[in-house]
Amino acid sequence: MKVKTKLTAEEFFKLYPEEGRVELINGEVYEMPAPTPKHQDILLRVFIPMRGFVDTNSLGLILVAPVDVVFDEENVLQPDIVYVSDLSKVKDKIYGAPDLVVEVVSPSTLKRDLTDKMKLYERHGVKEYWLVFPLEKTIMVYELTEKCYELLSFATEKGKVSSKVLEGFELDVEGIFNL
Repeated sequence: MKVKTKLTAEEFFKLYPEEGRVELINGEVYEMPAPTPKHQDILLRVFIPMRGFVDTNSLGLILVAPVDVVFDEENVLQPDIVYVSDLSKVKDKIYGAPDLVVEVVSPSTLKRDLTDKMKLYERHGVKEYWLVFPLEKTIMVYELTEKCYELLSFATEKGKVSSKVLEGFELDVEGIFNL
């Protein structure tokens, strides 16, 4: 008898409580430790100006983790920041691809953020993927093109990164990492 090693989204939600920091990637469960204070500080330094821009311009909904994003039956993720312009996707969870996601990369999530999640976001049509690297004091913004993600904007230590999805939004990198 073959033992089932992968879960569907339905099975995943039955096994894990709503408040859990758990993701389902390609049917496999990944438990996430609580973020560090530095991670949370950087996350909020990115989120607050982004939220202000979205709210001021009435562009949709932007949330900070943890919030479940159900991409399909094998993939349920909790991006650090998620922006959705189509509010019909927002119910008890977010169903379908957000317009923009942000991940604050830590040494323990580096491989998953740069490979598994990037491929998944690309495949499901997330228009913009931001990677924030606290140790390197770098932010990289990827834009989804017809073929794949391409680097749209990046800055290390100084300078600004910009968004196409949130047209007109820029973020001063020095202010994010100057703790």
